[in-house]
Amino acid sequence: MIYTRHLRRLLTASSLILGLLTALPASALTSSVLQPDSIHSQTITDIVTSLNRDHYTNIVLNDELSGKVLDQYLDSLDPSKAFFYRSDIDEFQQYRTVIDDEINSGDLTAAYAIFNRYQQRTQERLSKLIATLENPDYKVDFNRDETILTDRETSQWPASEAEMDEFWRKRLKSALLGLKLADKPVEEAKKLLIKRYKSQLNRALQTNNEDVFQSFANALTMQFDPHTQYFSPRLSENFNINMSLSLEGIGAVLQSENDNTKVVRLVPAGPADKAGQLKPADLIVGVGQGEDGEIEDVVGWRLDEVVALIRGPKDTVVRLDIIPADGDDSQHKIIKITRNKVKLEEQAAHSKVIELEHQGKPYKLGVISIPAFYIDFAALQRGEPDYKSTTRDTARLIKELTDEGIDGLIIDLRNNGGGSLLEANELVGLFISRGPTVQIRDPQGRVNIQGDADPKVAYSGPMAVLVNRLSASASEIFAGAIQDYQRGLIVGSQTFGKGTVQTLSPLHHGQIKLTHAKFYRISGESTQHKGVIPDVTLPTLYDTDEIGESSLEGALPWDMVHEVPHQRYVNFSTILPELNKRHIERTKFNPDFLYMNAQIKRMHENKKDKELSLNEATLKAERDKSEQWLLDQENQRRAAKKLPAIKALSELDDLLEKDSQGRTISPEQEAILTETGNVLLDMIELTHNYMALKN
Repeated sequence: MIYTRHLRRLLTASSLILGLLTALPASALTSSVLQPDSIHSQTITDIVTSLNRDHYTNIVLNDELSGKVLDQYLDSLDPSKAFFYRSDIDEFQQYRTVIDDEINSGDLTAAYAIFNRYQQRTQERLSKLIATLENPDYKVDFNRDETILTDRETSQWPASEAEMDEFWRKRLKSALLGLKLADKPVEEAKKLLIKRYKSQLNRALQTNNEDVFQSFANALTMQFDPHTQYFSPRLSENFNINMSLSLEGIGAVLQSENDNTKVVRLVPAGPADKAGQLKPADLIVGVGQGEDGEIEDVVGWRLDEVVALIRGPKDTVVRLDIIPADGDDSQHKIIKITRNKVKLEEQAAHSKVIELEHQGKPYKLGVISIPAFYIDFAALQRGEPDYKSTTRDTARLIKELTDEGIDGLIIDLRNNGGGSLLEANELVGLFISRGPTVQIRDPQGRVNIQGDADPKVAYSGPMAVLVNRLSASASEIFAGAIQDYQRGLIVGSQTFGKGTVQTLSPLHHGQIKLTHAKFYRISGESTQHKGVIPDVTLPTLYDTDEIGESSLEGALPWDMVHEVPHQRYVNFSTILPELNKRHIERTKFNPDFLYMNAQIKRMHENKKDKELSLNEATLKAERDKSEQWLLDQENQRRAAKKLPAIKALSELDDLLEKDSQGRTISPEQEAILTETGNVLLDMIELTHNYMALKN
């Protein structure tokens, strides 16, 4: 068995869930009964009204949906099935077909009854755990051969106190063993856990009626789609901060996931992006200030509190305790990031030229990297003739590259999370004479077609668009249009699949963000859920089960509308088989592709392992084996590239180079770009040969 993402679920759930409970003796527990405020009755009906009137889907609040709301609410409160007893769940079934009636009448009895039982169970459980940790006679046998299930998604709630006690005995042992293997003496580990739980208890005790209401309201909104959310007045005020550290901070978009803080994406050219150590889907479990400040455990914290701890003055250091997303490292990892403002000019489109050899001849390819679809609306409204926008900057870069005599162009949209729809449309217009670019369907089924009316073309030569799993929204509109027009090749990995549009609407109490429209390509296909499938697929280290629209519970499905008539520039279907064949042959022995494919294979194998050893020697051996495997793979790659071997993976941080934007250059990402260039050169050759034969 090897540590995998399942270990992350176990460790974070251990600290998170335990931290929600009280460290007080049972006799001292005093649970205040939470009740809805008078405003909540009206707000829940306002939410239903807004959903029925404005949401894209026509979902009826009935007995079936009532049951789904109940299941979602229970899962959001107790995702690891670690507090409620089966008898509690059975008792809650009385609400299965009445929650819809209560919501319609503004009655929140079930919501608060369930939450108060949750508070009771968590306090009862931690009382036992704290008593165990504080008992001087408590001993743990780390030599005993036993395992713990790390993925409880399909598990049942414990049926008895004995079953619950046994479950938590193993979970507590796992938490202690994890700290012991991190070089913490057992007694110190016990104290650390008690401190962590007490700190989290103080925050949990601050839970108020508003928090319960928001949790229940979102159990309802999630039945419509995962992007539809209710924000209480407090969270409404901090919405921008909650969602992004894009001013003075590290430049990362975060979200709460089962009370964990998860990295969604990195802001292009931000401090975290430049440092190259934090990755999407990483979990932040601790935050420390300065070079040597104590790391404070943040599992179970509110998202805005975690954000506030990470943010800070420019040029100061923040240290993050993370659990990496890729499952390649069995230990927590401490990284350092120097806070800074994200400079907008560094997020602008930028270019470079790469030189490749094909069929014995040298070629120059232009590469334009577009981190986001941006436009300076304020300057535009002021009438400034030189306002910045993605399309204007890209047109200027195309002129510069064509003046250098490039043989082809690559538009790099990797990690581009979207932005201005207007800019996505206009960017397509740089490469086609005129025509439709995207279709937008509203809740009433009306389809609005947007497009490019300008016949001018900035670049008419051969091109490829490079995408990955983090290319989303506007990026998918652009890539989809280029693919539908067969104006260029799409290369890379399946895109994110974000094909919906959200609006933020005020309520009398708080506000609601809801999905009100859906994007469709001019081919009629939605970009929702499925994203854009490349013509030539390259390896990706992003786990599609963890990242992307399809990984989100309740995501709206892929579907189609009518195709819009449009021009097709090249018939790539005749050359795609040969393009893919050449790509496979070319990368079969490429060191970087061998490294990536080995990582991907290992990631999928590790996902099958759902048990974690609680034997110290076994677990340590598995961790050492995992780390040695990574080191061996890296050194095999380095040997093939005639680079000196390294003795530890930590040496890589000092060996990686920086690009002109100050970002760490990943060998894998550079290999992907180079191969995209090779695919483009193959396309140029094969298209020329096909046209010659045709004529």
